[in-house]
This record gives sequence, C-alpha cells and structure tokens, in this order.
Amino acid sequence: MKYRDFKARQSVLLAIPVYNERKYISKVLDQARRYTDDIVIIDDGSTDGTKELLVRRSDINLISRPCNKGYGQAIIDAFHFAQACGAQWMITMDCDLQHDPNLIPVFFSAICNDDADIISGSRYLCPISEYSTPPAERRSVNEIITAMVNEKLGLDLTDSFCGFKAYRVSAVARLELTECGYAIPLEFWVQAAYHGLRVREIPVSLIYNDPNRYFGGNLDNVSNRLRHYMEVFEQSMEKVGWCADSSQPCGCLAWHKACNCQS
Repeated sequence: MKYRDFKARQSVLLAIPVYNERKYISKVLDQARRYTDDIVIIDDGSTDGTKELLVRRSDINLISRPCNKGYGQAIIDAFHFAQACGAQWMITMDCDLQHDPNLIPVFFSAICNDDADIISGSRYLCPISEYSTPPAERRSVNEIITAMVNEKLGLDLTDSFCGFKAYRVSAVARLELTECGYAIPLEFWVQAAYHGLRVREIPVSLIYNDPNRYFGGNLDNVSNRLRHYMEVFEQSMEKVGWCADSSQPCGCLAWHKACNCQS
C-alpha cells in the first residue's frame, strides 16, 4: 500500500469509507480538506465512477478494493491504517453529507479534552427539525438496539449507530473486530465495554439527504435487520465470554474472559 507521508494535525487521521458516492465525494473532500490534510478514503469496490474521481486526487490516501467487502471491513481497514501510520486519533465520517464536515473541529476540541477513548456523535442530542426527521423505521431500530446496548453493557448512549466518531487509536488497537457489515457497531460496543474504554457522546447534526437509501439484501427488511443486529450482539458477547442471557456481565460488576456462571 502506498500513501502520502503522514504528518497529522494533532496526530489525527480522518477516515471516510466510500461506496458508490460519486454524487457527494468531491464536495465532502473539499470541505474536509479545510480542516485537515490527513485523510484516508477506503473505497469499497465502487462501480459508479467514484474510484476514478479518487485516483485523480493527490491530496488523499486511498485504499481501493476491487470488490465490495462491507462497511464494517472498511472501518477495520481504517483502524489498521491509522495504527500503521502512527496516528494517535482517528475520526470516521460518512461520505453522503449526512455527516457535516464542518463539525470536524468540534471533534478536534473534544479530543483535546483528553477525557475519553471514544467520542461518539449523537444525532439525537440535537433538536430534530422537520427537515432532519429520520425515517421512522430507522429511528425505531436505533432506539431498540441502543436500549439493549445500554442495558446489557451498562452504557449511557443515545445513538448507538452514528458513524461520526473519534477513536483513540491505542485504545481501539486492543479490539479484535471481525464484523464486515453494517452490524459492526454491535461488535464494537461489546468489545469497547469489555476493555473498559471511556465513551463520551457529543451532538452532531441529524441530516437525511436521501431517506430511501438501502442497506442491501435482506437487511432492507426491518425485521431481518433487527434480528441480524441482535444475533451479532449475542455472538459478540459470547466471543468475549459474557453470558448472553444475563443483563449484567456474569452477574458481576466486572468482565471475565472465563467464568463459571451458569445463568
């Protein structure tokens, strides 16, 4: 892999997963470049001309895959890239203008507070206007999953699915993420809680430019998507040795990789 010399502002890398975003990619990058020179794009096998736009830019690092491997794998690749580059922090954001690049400095400020390992954007800490109302089924799924994550992991999230985040690279290097698809937040939150990572939410704008965007395959069915998320969550708990049917980790206040809990 070839990439530009990495000299990050405050050692922060901006990572943007991309799949068929020809409509938005240039505008997002032009806005993001106002705040940072250190950007990596993970092109997940785009077929709409996105890749051709990206390869012509000399102001980004580009990881380009010949075929689509999934959003989760793009995030995992971004973590690996950040570690290889020696970045201290990584910010992730989407490329469809549902995440406002002008909020990047807000994440820089939160990073400077140095009181968290994960700074997670929440679209529900801001007032919701008629112009930014989320599709009802997406809000419902988010609420159900967020409530489950909070109950099972002892977190206090308001938005478990927002991809606009900042991560302390040394902290996430301890995670063993393998989920390739859209369910990666479920695996991520389980492992983050397991390792005791500190989480803080900050408000970010709720923007839906295209409420009819699809997940693809059977995940477009709400029931299937919800079931899939719960299955990944349970599998992730089992992976770290947590009793999946307990509301507390093995009935204790601490996590245990090995326990004799029979609940």
